[in-house]
Amino acid sequence: MAELQFRVRGTVADAGLTYRQRLHRLAGLAEEAVDGPAVGEACREALEKGVICDLAEGHAPYRPRYVLPDYGVLLRQGSAFLELEPARDLDEALAFLLIAYTAVPSITTYPVYLGDLDKLLAPYVDGVGDEELYKRLRLFWISLDRMLPDAFVHTNIGPEDTRVGRTILRLERELKQVVPNLTLKVDPASTPDDLVLDGVRTVFECAKPHFANHPMMVGDLGADYAVVSCYNSLKVGGGSHTLVRLNLAEVARQCGGTTETFLTETLPHYVELTAQLIEARVRYLVEVAGFYEHDWLVDEGLISLDRFSAMFGIYGLAEAVEGLLDHKAYGRDAEANELSYRITETVAALVAARPLPYCEGNGGRAFLHAQSGIDSDVGVTAGTRIPVGREPALFEHLSAVAPHHRLFAAGVSDVLAFDDTVRRNPRAVVDIIRGVFSNGMRDFTFNLDSNDFIRITGYLVRKSDLAKNARHESTVLGAGSIRNSHVDRRSVKRVISHESDPRAGR
Repeated sequence: MAELQFRVRGTVADAGLTYRQRLHRLAGLAEEAVDGPAVGEACREALEKGVICDLAEGHAPYRPRYVLPDYGVLLRQGSAFLELEPARDLDEALAFLLIAYTAVPSITTYPVYLGDLDKLLAPYVDGVGDEELYKRLRLFWISLDRMLPDAFVHTNIGPEDTRVGRTILRLERELKQVVPNLTLKVDPASTPDDLVLDGVRTVFECAKPHFANHPMMVGDLGADYAVVSCYNSLKVGGGSHTLVRLNLAEVARQCGGTTETFLTETLPHYVELTAQLIEARVRYLVEVAGFYEHDWLVDEGLISLDRFSAMFGIYGLAEAVEGLLDHKAYGRDAEANELSYRITETVAALVAARPLPYCEGNGGRAFLHAQSGIDSDVGVTAGTRIPVGREPALFEHLSAVAPHHRLFAAGVSDVLAFDDTVRRNPRAVVDIIRGVFSNGMRDFTFNLDSNDFIRITGYLVRKSDLAKNARHESTVLGAGSIRNSHVDRRSVKRVISHESDPRAGR
């Protein structure tokens, strides 16, 4: 109790935090004052050793980690809870959405999903001229950043080319805001190269959007999916109860035997312990907290329990491989790469075989996720990524990581840093995106060092925000990741044209 009081006083007096940030931390401290969901001794020991990590979700889960409301239903039917009639025009739709976002829960306290805004707003833009659309969306876009100051707030556009989507890209280039995070869905059948090119040029200015392989996502999640928070892909109308991650580097350290022992004994043991923690947290949320029995989103049909699952995350793959193979370099050594594929395939099979309650959104199983890391991670690499600063050349890098992507329906991401000369040849990046998607990458994310943004994992911070009290809570987290994981030191890649190097577009 004395330690808790000390932490509360420290939070209250922390001049580096805004009022909202202090409120969020104080709520977390209150939650830590109770015992967490009951787990067995082996699971508890794995948590204490850092083999399993609950991402500080709290001891008393009372809201899902990620919630993806069907805002289209909300706009069409109105809301008794919010006392709003159905939206009749663009102004009403924009105001309705801003109001609704304030009442959507998540692990961050802010909504992680704003809807696929190009589709949501399409019924309301007929008869609205381009400049009038720009003016109204500009005020809406500024409001999102000021009212929801957290870089995990996320929206999607695409795969079709729309006036709203194009206006959003224009606004991103001009406003250069942290919020919202943005994904462009790309479909070879319906997304024109010119729209992808517009997205690439937008990245040059503000490090957004991500590019998502739409056919691959639909194949795993169905047509009603979205990318949220960092780059987590889930079902609209559902979401994820929880995200628990397994530190593969620590699993390898616990092995004490051969690679085969690791794959057949140690890894299955810790996958099961991770699943036990996930199950305990899910049962608490559903059966004890009763979230799905009383929340307004459920009552009004915006979410349903049968579209939810849980997320089983992994990280530290690079360190696990290199520890098992006496420091052979993942990403550069063929033997290391092959072992990495065996590890993720083994995890995927084990997770797919482990039933979990209240996870009907994925057939009673957790979604597998390549977890992107947190600010306190030291000496361990996010997800299935190659360690920062040790990435090989572009083609070798993409060839090494792409085979993992098919396994991670709930998200996997590799962040690439491109040389500024790519500004002279943005169509080469379009070729790369088309090529890597045809070869099985789920998500493509890149940035230039010359703009004001650093992509931490799947979210952004502005370099200019790091030296001052941060309005965006995510900036505080980003500063920790820069300090501990050196994510600002990614190996910079020079992009050449497809004609000069045919491998670039494969």
